[in-house]
Amino acid sequence: MTLTKIQIVESIQNQTGFPKNRSLEIVETLLEVIKKTLESGEDVLVSGFGKFCVKEKKERKGRNPATGDDMMLEPRKVVTFKCSGKLRNRINGK
Repeated sequence: MTLTKIQIVESIQNQTGFPKNRSLEIVETLLEVIKKTLESGEDVLVSGFGKFCVKEKKERKGRNPATGDDMMLEPRKVVTFKCSGKLRNRINGK
């Protein structure tokens, strides 16, 4: 099951008693801070959760899946996530 933004808003609303519009504002603000930080090329570290990193990918060979033709993929930036040890332990039931 996928956790959606609306479900996160509802969870905040239920746990804090904030109105729905205030809970939505909190989630939107948090996501905007994360997006702007990543856009500037900086990493985002959330202690006990994990780290979002911006990585540079170099130009490389690829293949068009529709035609099978070889092609060169342009350099680009991607966001990666590495979970913290605490989160990894919780996922693994430790």
